[in-house]
Amino acid sequence: MENIQLDGIWREKLLNRFITYIKIFSTSDAESETTPSTERQWDIANYLYKELQDLGLEDVSIDEKGYVFGFIPSNKEEKVPQVGFIAHYDSSPDFNGENVNPQIWENYDGEDLLLNKETGFTLSSTKFEALKKYIGQTIITTDGTTLLSADDKAGVAEIVTAAEFLLANPQIKHGRISIGFNPDEEIGRGAHHFDVEKFGAEWAYTMDGGEIGELEYENFNAAGAVVKIHGLSVHPGYSFGKMLNAGLVASEFINSLPANETPATTKGFEGFFHLTDFEGDVSEAKLQYIIRDHDDQKFVDRKKSIADKVEEINKKYGEKTAEIEIKQQYLNMKKQFEGKMHIVDIAEQAMKDSGIEPKIKAIRGGTDGAQLSYMGLPCPNIFAGGHNFHGPYEFVPLESMLAAVKVIANIAQSVK
Repeated sequence: MENIQLDGIWREKLLNRFITYIKIFSTSDAESETTPSTERQWDIANYLYKELQDLGLEDVSIDEKGYVFGFIPSNKEEKVPQVGFIAHYDSSPDFNGENVNPQIWENYDGEDLLLNKETGFTLSSTKFEALKKYIGQTIITTDGTTLLSADDKAGVAEIVTAAEFLLANPQIKHGRISIGFNPDEEIGRGAHHFDVEKFGAEWAYTMDGGEIGELEYENFNAAGAVVKIHGLSVHPGYSFGKMLNAGLVASEFINSLPANETPATTKGFEGFFHLTDFEGDVSEAKLQYIIRDHDDQKFVDRKKSIADKVEEINKKYGEKTAEIEIKQQYLNMKKQFEGKMHIVDIAEQAMKDSGIEPKIKAIRGGTDGAQLSYMGLPCPNIFAGGHNFHGPYEFVPLESMLAAVKVIANIAQSVK
């Protein structure tokens, strides 16, 4: 195997590419029914389509749903399995993703970072202790008014830079490599229209993890639930025995679920119910939940439990007072790697070959890889380097991104 060396030129290419991507507004929208869910995502999709063409990838395409594919041709005489690398280009709608103004902190000294002098917004090295792991490195942050969109434009930048690097260094031998970029991962739809057959890979890796070294091949089982409460609004002066306040009933429903089974009170493999949105008045209330658990049976039990709570409301206040709709989102991909652990082993060894200590763990969330693994494309998740996603405290060390580029190149040349 060739020893991968990424000098200052590749460092600058990666940094400039990442900055270009994050300044393109591409937030997705869960309320939209289109794909991509927002028109603005076409800006980065079309940019990537042209960039892959300009770099010299073959069979570059963009379809009517915004999926961008390209392929690095094989330079090996023997036929080897075709592998792929995938990232999503949409940004989370959880926080403002428009007018991203990144701050670049070279030779980070381990102290607090004042991101915005006007507002005093600070990235605290005490509150976010992970910062101290990167003393002496280059840290890229927000200015405190937006998210950074390292989730997952760091992954996109790493894949494109690795593709350019492999094309520029033909002495690094590899098979045909599939590259795919998709919309709407942040709203759970990133894999919905992914053409696995066209992508052509036997397996792939999503570059969508967090800190350096992360390697994940198991995740939450996931569902979404919408609970609607129908009240009865009557003039408050004449409502005795008549009014049913939907807001109060909704509060009662919320309190009926275990208080110690929320995201803030669970860790590791523990599951939860998460109230993501609550709106209502006397007449109507609407609650939106996500339901998560790694264990298959506990996941089934959680869905039954929340449905049973709805029935308890109906027994107390009358039929059809409450209704619930539960939708499956994705499943734990771990079972899809039974008999296929070489896919994970290759990535683990590629990290070691890159001088990185692998951190194999379960995702307290999900990726496109979870859905793709059930679509016939086994797809573990590899770090992209970022921290504190979906908010103004998001940051990514440039050195972690460079390490991800190196891992991609090492995976490419290690497949036999």
